[in-house]
Amino acid sequence: MSYRGVSNWPPIWTQGTEKNRKIVKDEVGILRYVHDVNPASNKIYLVIEYEKEHYVGTLIFDDVKLCHQMTDLFQHHMNRPIEKIGDIDLSYTL
Repeated sequence: MSYRGVSNWPPIWTQGTEKNRKIVKDEVGILRYVHDVNPASNKIYLVIEYEKEHYVGTLIFDDVKLCHQMTDLFQHHMNRPIEKIGDIDLSYTL
């Protein structure tokens, strides 16, 4: 998956305010919530739980249709490890 030719997976997971921000990178945590902004949006917000704290990651896509397909996929994999979700074969989306 990519946005403007740059890989968008895994997202950078952030928490907190601009002055006191925690950042986690990699396929960590458990997917707890999926939110797409609106039907015309190309963004998905994912919330994970990692080490008993919640983090938000944003995925942006070039294609709105793919964004909606990915939203559905993530919603079907709630409460699963991000690492396992990252292992899903997405070749059908090409």
